[in-house]
Amino acid sequence: MTVAVSIGGREVGPGAPVFIIAEAGVNHDGDVQRAHSLVDVAADAGADAVKFQTFQADALAAADAPRAAYQAGRLGDEPSQHSMLKRLELPHEEWSRLRDHARGRGITFLSTPFDEGSLDLLVKLGIPAIKIGSGDLTNLRLIRRAASAGVPILCSTGMATLGEVANAVAAVREASGSIVLLHCVSSYPAPESSANLRAIPTLARVFDVPVGYSDHTTGRRAALAAAALGAVMVEKHFTTDRSLPGPDHRASLEPDDLKGLVEDIRAVESALGDGRKTPRGEELDTRAVARRSLAWTRDLAAGHLVTEADVIAKRPAGGIAPDREDLVLGRRLRSAVHADTFVRLDVLA
Repeated sequence: MTVAVSIGGREVGPGAPVFIIAEAGVNHDGDVQRAHSLVDVAADAGADAVKFQTFQADALAAADAPRAAYQAGRLGDEPSQHSMLKRLELPHEEWSRLRDHARGRGITFLSTPFDEGSLDLLVKLGIPAIKIGSGDLTNLRLIRRAASAGVPILCSTGMATLGEVANAVAAVREASGSIVLLHCVSSYPAPESSANLRAIPTLARVFDVPVGYSDHTTGRRAALAAAALGAVMVEKHFTTDRSLPGPDHRASLEPDDLKGLVEDIRAVESALGDGRKTPRGEELDTRAVARRSLAWTRDLAAGHLVTEADVIAKRPAGGIAPDREDLVLGRRLRSAVHADTFVRLDVLA
């Protein structure tokens, strides 16, 4: 039985509403005011959480680490990943202000730490869950330290094999932590054809933990399909403007689309229902007129032995249902009956 986790007072797991994370990431481009604007966009869209990325460039990347292909040509002509990341850092003291801003807007504040110092900072801020990015799935020391903080670990699984995911899950459990796995394809943007959403139920079955989806496609369809497949959490990058120069804007939703995504996921949740196959309240009127009752096909005298030729199923419901004709066939009539009237048990011997 998969055990749900609690994030900021919200249950996250099978049967609970999808926990929607609006991923601001580094789409502030190092601009503090834009970072605060992203908090407002996420709150206005109705997301459950807004998430950033907290890092120190010096602890994250070597001085000559190359940029990924999707980062090329973004943020000007930065010579290395390190110099690009340096420009995307936010001041140390700003994280508590962003947390307070989020709280003031009624939205959960989250961030992904990319080094142990950043992890310690976020833990001191009282973050209610810790996100581990796909790039750190094999960074077991960071994962164990995060799990020891006593809050749920949200672990993306992009680029990973099932064995690597198993090692990360084991590291969390060794630290007595709880975990939500996020299926992910680490391509920015990721084509829908590579989304492989059927990995969501696979991860849930193999590890018996809540599983969500971190979506890097450009649209909304993959996220909606993930929700329909049982994803307990959906994370989606967003921005104020996709034409901005930062590395992640092109794979992000703009404000109206983010709001639309939240609304669409809630509609999908409503459509999924509770899984019990029973008539819905809205069906009862239709049921009454569309279902049938047994009626006599012809006039019959008292003492007649009833056969299949004597009865027919006609609308509306309310009499003897066709699937109970065994109550009628092979019995004799106590009294005469007339064609096109409904069968009653009290006329049968």
